[in-house]
Amino acid sequence: MNFDALQYPYPSRRSVVYAGNGMVATSQSLAAEAGLAVLRQGGNAVDAAVAAAACLTVVEPTSNGIGGDAFALVWTKGKLYGLNASGPAPLGLSREAVLRAGHTKMPPNGLTAVTVPGVPAAWAALTERFGRFDLSRLLEPAATYADEGFPVSPVVSRLWQLAVERYKTEKGAEFRPWFDVFAPGGQAPRAGQMWRSPDHAATLRRIGESGAKDFYEGDIAARIAAFSRQYGGYLTEKDLAAYRPEWVEPIGIKYRGYDVWEIPPNGHGLVTLLALNILQGFPFTAKECADTYHKQFEAVKLAFADGLQYIADPRSMQVSVADLLSEGYAAERRKLIGREACLPAPGSPPRSGTVYLAAADREGNMVSFIQSNYQGFGSGIVIPGTGIALHNRGCNFSLDANHPNCLEPGKKPYHTIIPGFLSRNGQAVGPFGVMGAFVQPQGHLQMVMNTVDFNLNPQAALDAPRWQWTQGKTIEVEPQFPHDMAQTLRERGHDIKVADNNLYLGRGQIIWRNQDGVLSGGTEPRADGAVAAW
Repeated sequence: MNFDALQYPYPSRRSVVYAGNGMVATSQSLAAEAGLAVLRQGGNAVDAAVAAAACLTVVEPTSNGIGGDAFALVWTKGKLYGLNASGPAPLGLSREAVLRAGHTKMPPNGLTAVTVPGVPAAWAALTERFGRFDLSRLLEPAATYADEGFPVSPVVSRLWQLAVERYKTEKGAEFRPWFDVFAPGGQAPRAGQMWRSPDHAATLRRIGESGAKDFYEGDIAARIAAFSRQYGGYLTEKDLAAYRPEWVEPIGIKYRGYDVWEIPPNGHGLVTLLALNILQGFPFTAKECADTYHKQFEAVKLAFADGLQYIADPRSMQVSVADLLSEGYAAERRKLIGREACLPAPGSPPRSGTVYLAAADREGNMVSFIQSNYQGFGSGIVIPGTGIALHNRGCNFSLDANHPNCLEPGKKPYHTIIPGFLSRNGQAVGPFGVMGAFVQPQGHLQMVMNTVDFNLNPQAALDAPRWQWTQGKTIEVEPQFPHDMAQTLRERGHDIKVADNNLYLGRGQIIWRNQDGVLSGGTEPRADGAVAAW
């Protein structure tokens, strides 16, 4: 057979998936099945999420890895818990050091962009607090895929090729290990081609056997620090040994009878809540309506203006989350939305912030989990002999000394990856998320409104044509966005741009639980994912 796995000339449709015992939704079917296998073996939703997440570092390395960050929302026994497993800047990394190196902004590639990775610590923390199985058991399916190999999926193969082109411009010797691991011979694997990484497998097993301690205090930590030191990086053994993930209280708002939950800053789930707070002051009667889109665009622009101005490490924020989410402030921002598109500017609140997966089990436990290397493979740095690709989350720091997100030693950067969760009347509805850098809060808003305002099922909520605000009055829409709607919105002052592909418009997953305990799930049609159900 001779076919192109990236060409789909005809529209296709996925149905909602229903299940009664358990469900795992991810952007990769192999990872979803690994999570489901754990459920079948007696594990809970947390175990399934960790197993799937570990698999995703192997089968979708274009978006996440062991050397990235993670966040989670866990619903268990009637309560929602939040985990912030993002890492701080190394203690030796400062604004002054970056400026002395000749940079006017944070570089996206290389060791300067590397902050302390939180992914292994997230897996360990979740397993220790809520899981049933030990970490080594949960990481073994991922290690097996890395050891024995797996066929690369279509969307991943395309993203892999784009990464090869990106890193080809880097000439430093510190980038050579990335090509040795991920592009031997200078080529990305094709869709359907087998790929394996024995070093990745060995690292996963060491993390599992040590409960992630080896990554932060053992041989793996020593290798990371030695490579960083060799090529002028800032990450040290001391930075790794000092790291601990943080359990945090989720933040939320009430939206038309539902509770919408996000992780607090340094993540930018706050942007979603700010926009929804503005929008709930308007009545919406139809989704495919120019006025609906207009108000969504305007609310997102206003919310991002505030988010980019104020979200930072909580210790550096100049306004409180409570003040930003107050009804009075939402009302003031709402007044700025008129008939014409506006240029967003931050407000002045009263004084007193990737791969995504969702999992649920028959006991009522539900997990919203996200982990990321940030921009594709991340920094382009791979630690030799480990398979570990280090993220580039540090490039989100500002070098403006007056900005709350300005780089400081030991400070966490503004973070784009966010898990979402929906509840109602004290009962879990379920996890949702949309990966994709700054599209994520906008994707969350669209998922919530598609569900709550427009009564779309979880698959339809993901299938709907997506849009994102990029800057100024510019809105990027998918090619299937209605042409007449785009023209009407242009007449109202929006600069509507049609995306030439949908790779960067977010990839989401949804699992809802109804009053009878039945699970319904949807998976992203723009990715290679699946809903594995039991």
